[in-house]
Amino acid sequence: MITRQTVADKIGAYLHGEISLAHLVDWAEGAIQEEEFDEQDMEVLKSVLSRLGVADVRTFCLEWSDCEQLLKQLGYSARVDIVAA
Repeated sequence: MITRQTVADKIGAYLHGEISLAHLVDWAEGAIQEEEFDEQDMEVLKSVLSRLGVADVRTFCLEWSDCEQLLKQLGYSARVDIVAA
C-alpha cells in the first residue's frame, strides 16, 4: 500500500542520491498504475505521484524546490545537512 511515508521516503532516497531520477519516475508510474493507496490520502498521493511520473520530461524537470513542494503536500519538510567528507 502506498502511503504518504512511502512517497516521502522515495523522494528522500532520490535527494540523497540513493536512487536515480529514472528509478523514481519508473517507480511513480508503476505505483499509479498498480498499487493500492491509503484511502484518506488518495488525492494527494495521486497528485504527487503524477508529478513525479513526468519528472523525466524536460518541461517538467524535478528541482529542489519541486521536491520541497511535493514533500510539503505530503506533510513533510526537507532539511539539508552539510558534513565534512
